Formats: sequence, structure tokens, C-alpha cells
Amino acid sequence: MFELTAQEAIRGIRAGRFTSTEWVRSCLARIAPLEPELRAWAYLDPELPLRQAELADRLRKSGGTVGALEGAPIGVKDIFNTAEMPTEMGSPLWKGFTPGNDARVVATLKLQGAIVLGKTVTSEFAVHSPGPTRNPRQPDRSPGTSSSGSAAAVAAGMVPFALGSQTAGSTVRPASYCGVYGFKPSFGLVPRTGMLKTTDTLDHVCFFARSPEDIQLLFDAARVRGRDHPIVEERVDPTQEAPLPARWAVGFVRGPAWDEAQPYAREALERFAGRLGAVQGIRVQEVRLPPDFSRVHDIHQRIYCRMLAYYFQEESRTPALLSDSFRAMLEQGRGVSLAEYRDGLKFQAAATRQLDRLFKEAGLDVLINLSTGGEAPAYPDGQDLPDNCLLWTFCGVPVLGAPAFLAPSGLPLGLQIVGRKYGDYPLLRFTRFLLAEGLLEPVRLAEPQRADSALVGDPREVVG
Repeated sequence: MFELTAQEAIRGIRAGRFTSTEWVRSCLARIAPLEPELRAWAYLDPELPLRQAELADRLRKSGGTVGALEGAPIGVKDIFNTAEMPTEMGSPLWKGFTPGNDARVVATLKLQGAIVLGKTVTSEFAVHSPGPTRNPRQPDRSPGTSSSGSAAAVAAGMVPFALGSQTAGSTVRPASYCGVYGFKPSFGLVPRTGMLKTTDTLDHVCFFARSPEDIQLLFDAARVRGRDHPIVEERVDPTQEAPLPARWAVGFVRGPAWDEAQPYAREALERFAGRLGAVQGIRVQEVRLPPDFSRVHDIHQRIYCRMLAYYFQEESRTPALLSDSFRAMLEQGRGVSLAEYRDGLKFQAAATRQLDRLFKEAGLDVLINLSTGGEAPAYPDGQDLPDNCLLWTFCGVPVLGAPAFLAPSGLPLGLQIVGRKYGDYPLLRFTRFLLAEGLLEPVRLAEPQRADSALVGDPREVVG
């Protein structure tokens, strides 16, 4: 079952062809031989998800309702609180910490029938210092940094979908390198209670899956809705079941990092825009971002570092247990004044309004651009090329990274699709339209290269 998407497996469960317990066992059996090399999991105790799966099966058999997710196993990035598992945030400072509660998004998904399979590896405090996870497409390549474990676990078929986060490019970038879908909803649509906070205005809860339908399934289950959230009720809820537009208006964006992308990546996006423009029902036009967007990277860094210095004052007292890169960001943040930080927030608000105005005035439904400047760099010291990811994080708009291209090496390279703020459902519908038109690469399970020695064992040995 591990090779099925979540939607496929749920349909099978509802048809009585298999059970949640069989689904969980299949994922655990997939993990056992691969995990010693991939190292996607920070914590995994098979007995916990198996007990939950058995409960779901008994409830279903007795005529009860399990929920929209029907006992689906999910990986949870190790920055979200989990009641029955440690939350260590990629740092030795928090080794063995057990919060005793679930983050709100975790609790919400569990109420909808999700089963937490385990905690996936994160970089140190979800920032830059990489964890031990390898890229399942090619283990000597990076899987991305912050949400690396979640992206790798989904790509390798260890779990159908997983929670991640993004403050700059921590979901879209790993999705590109590992060849899966990565979705960052509009800022504020998924609550952040009970998860690691690095900034107030940039942190987003995100999702990984192997199909856009699974992304929407998870988003539907996790997001806020109803009268307690008037903006959501007015701008998001009505679009969930809205009909497809007769004609999609697509903006082709190069962005400030264009010249630093690999030539093959630039060519792939240009050719894709040309193919897209030839499809009936799509209008493509090149769009230039406002000049102020050339400053976004610098302002983002100012806000990010200032907040890290504020929120990690206690951790900074134990510098020997922090990475060099994290200490450098804390030091940089201590040099950012309160006035500079407030100016940065004003700039962020202005940039968000500028982007929304661009969508409105050009009559655009979505923007397309590269997820990353090239294929996955070498592990562990290869450097990410500059990309546009944090532009869209900065403005709080929805973004979907989709596997659309292959580099000359055969490694995946993502297309980044950007929606108007709160236009999450139109963005997801457009992605399904692209898939139906054959314009996106199908997601194939990664079969990692392994050493000559057999990587087998009891899943219970796979514990962080």
C-alpha cells in the first residue's frame, strides 16, 4: 500500500479492500530497509501508530466515523509538539524534550483521522544547519534543509504525506530537490499554536505529498474556517467548490534571482511557459515584479535574524551546542535595532500590497517561476543557488512547488506556482489542470541507491 497516494488508499479503505492497520504496516515495512541510509526520521516507535490504526479500524467496524483522513499515516516535522513523542527541533539543547501536548495542526489532523507515524528530521531550529537526512533520489545530494526529513520520507514512499514549515524556502526547496509536491498556504490559514516559532510574520505551516489531490485533502483538514475567521469565510471558503475559470491568466516571472539560476533551469521554465501558452484556455504573459522586490531578500534577513535573536535568548547562553551558522544569525540579529525591525515590517506590508495590486491590475490567476535555481546540491556542503522562494513567503501568498522538470542529470527540478493571497483553492485547481494536461512530471517513488550491505532490520530499531 505504501506506493498509493493518500486519496487512493482512503478509497480502498472505504471500499473495504484494506485497513488502516495494513496501511501503517506497509509504511513501516517500507521504512525499515531504507531508513539506515536516508535518516528521514528523528523519532519512530512503530507501536504507537499501530495502536492508533487498530483503534481506527475497530471504530470503523463498529459503524463509527474515523474522519476525512480515515487513519492515514502522516509524518510530522520535529518542530511541532506531539503528545506521545519527543519534540527536539533538531538541537541537542532539546534532546528528549516531551511537551505533553499536540500542536493545534497535529490535534486537528488527528481529529480528522490522521495517525502520526513519527517525527521527521528538521535542521537545527528549522533554520540552516542541515540534519542527517539524505536525498532519496541520490544520497550524495542534499534533500534541502529545514523540512528535509518530511520531503525525503514522502519521496521515498515512507509516508503518503507530511507536515513541514517555511520561513524562507524550507518547503518549496526540499520539494524541488526530492521531486514531490510542497504547499505553503496563505499566511494565517493554518494555526501555528504549539510549534516552534522563529518569526511572527514569516513562519508558515506547510504540507508535502505525491499528488495535488493529497495536498488539498490535508489542507482541507487542517485550515481554519467559519465565522470566527471572517477573512477566511469571505475570501477562502467560497472558492473551495468554485467552478474552474473559462480561461486561466498566468504570469511568467523571472525574478531577481534569475541570472544566478543554472542555464538548464532557465531554459526549462522558458520552454514550459511556451508550452503553457499553446494550451487552449490559458493566457501567458511575462510579468516584472515591482522594483522594491529587489530588496526583499535583505529585509527578510533583517526581520528573520532580529526575531531569532529575540526568541532564542536562552539557547544563546549555551553557544557550544549551537551551530556556527545559527550563532552568526543570532549575532546579526542582535545588531538590528527595534526601529530597523519595525521599518522592515512596514516594508513587508507594503510589498504584500504591491503584489496583490499586480495580480489585480494584470488580471492574473497565478504566477509561475522556478522553485530552485538548479538541482539538489551536494550533501552536506553544497550551497543552494539563490531563488524566489522567500519573495512569496515574505508576502504571505500561497505557493505550490510541483515536480515539472528534470535536470540533465535526471534529478528533479520544481516549478513554483504562486497564487493571490487567499487564492489557495484556485491555485490548487490550476495545478490539477496542469496535471490533467500532462504538463507536470508524474511523481515516481524514489528507490535510493544503497551500499552493498543489506539495509534491513526491525522498524523498531529506527529510533532517533
